[in-house]
Amino acid sequence: MVYLRIVFILSLTFWPLVAGADIYRFVDGEGVVHFSNVQPDGKFQLYLREGPKSSAHSRSAGYKMDGWMADYVNRYSRAQNLSPALVHAIIKAESNGQRKAVSRKGARGVMQLMPFTSKRLNVNDPFDPIQNIEGGIKYIKELLATFDGDVTRAVAAYNAGPAAVKKYGGIPPYQETRVYVRRVLNLYRQYSAVE
Repeated sequence: MVYLRIVFILSLTFWPLVAGADIYRFVDGEGVVHFSNVQPDGKFQLYLREGPKSSAHSRSAGYKMDGWMADYVNRYSRAQNLSPALVHAIIKAESNGQRKAVSRKGARGVMQLMPFTSKRLNVNDPFDPIQNIEGGIKYIKELLATFDGDVTRAVAAYNAGPAAVKKYGGIPPYQETRVYVRRVLNLYRQYSAVE
C-alpha cells in the first residue's frame, strides 16, 4: 500500500513534464485513432507540437479567449507549420475568442466559419472550439497555398472569399474587408512581437 502511494505521488510530481509533450497520431486500417507522446515508428505523424505554457496572446488587450484554447491554437498552428500569431490575430478580429459567436451572415464559432466552409472542412459542430480551430487553421493554410503565401491576400480572402480576391487581383474594394485586413495585419505584427 505504501508503494502505491509513493508511485502516485511521484506520478503527480512528474505529470506536468509529461503533459506538455508533443503528441503523435496514427489511424490504423480499421479507422482506430492512436495517440502517443513519443513517435514509436514512421506511421505516427505529429499532431500537436509543444507550445508555450501560457499564451501572451490571450492576455493582450481585450482578448478574452480561454487559456486552454489559446494554448491549443499555439500547439495546433505549430503542428501545421503556421504562425500562431496569425491565427490569434484572425480569432481576435473574428470573434474575440468567443466560442459561441454568431455573425449576422451566419458565421459561427471562434474562427467564424460559414456553414458551407464548415461542411467542406468536416467541422460537424462549429461551436466545438477544437473542431472550429482546426477547421479555421486548415482554411487559412488553403488560402495561403492559393495565394502563394501572400498573407495579405489570404487574410482578405478569409473575410471576403477567395473569388473576390482573385477577381480584384488583391484586397477587394469593400470597406469592411479593407478595415478587416488592416486590423488583422496590425494584430499579427503585435502578436508576432511576443511569440
